[in-house]
Amino acid sequence: MKYALVTGAAKGIGKSIAIELAAREYGLLLIDIDKEQLDVTARKIQGDYNIPVEVFGTDLSHNESAQQIFSWTSSWHNQLQLLVNNAAFGLNGAFEKLSLPEQLDIVNVNIKAVVALCHLFIPVLKNQNKAYILNIGSNAGYQPVPYLTMYAASKAFIISFTRGLRYELRRSNIHVSCVSPGSTDTHFVDRAGMGESIRKTATRYNMTPEAVAKIAVDAVFKRKAEAITGASTRLGIALSWLAPKSWAEKFGADIFGASEKEKAVDKN
Repeated sequence: MKYALVTGAAKGIGKSIAIELAAREYGLLLIDIDKEQLDVTARKIQGDYNIPVEVFGTDLSHNESAQQIFSWTSSWHNQLQLLVNNAAFGLNGAFEKLSLPEQLDIVNVNIKAVVALCHLFIPVLKNQNKAYILNIGSNAGYQPVPYLTMYAASKAFIISFTRGLRYELRRSNIHVSCVSPGSTDTHFVDRAGMGESIRKTATRYNMTPEAVAKIAVDAVFKRKAEAITGASTRLGIALSWLAPKSWAEKFGADIFGASEKEKAVDKN
């Protein structure tokens, strides 16, 4: 049986990608920091699709996590066809006010873990007749986003890294894709500590994780270099390219800086 490895698979987009792959008869190797919820997700997928699902709980912000995942998956290396780097998080707030350890963890999870897993698994994937790497970017990666600065910068790295890696592997059996979702109905806003005004704005444009997952899985198997989910997301990115950078930065600051104002009001 062919297998796929999916990080951040307990809920949200990662869970929906896992379900989409299960429907296409992929065995699953699922990774998440939330082992309890990951177990729930695994049981649900196994019950619905009757495919093998294995789980591994780990914190991708730890330097040793990628090597631990690689060692844990060794029994399935001969069947592993797809690596999905989905796990990521962001923090909403002024850079100087957010804790340094948490912001460095954004780098560890969103960048270092992706790089490490790609480097470790490319030799494994090259042993297949055909193989795939799917990295999940974000619409935030196409322009600076004040008050979501570290997350946006991390996703800019992912978009650029994926394009470069795709080119390097263009003559190999591995096809590399980046899919960038816009606002999606997940727990991202909770983890990021976003205020009520941002939540209300997001609900106007939210896509479901299921819709995003279908676009993502279709894109990687169609060997697309890049896909952006949703017409409103594509329009927003196009406008950010056309407008002066200062306008795009002001627009982002007006949205994500709202939480700073809300926090200041709460203190008074």
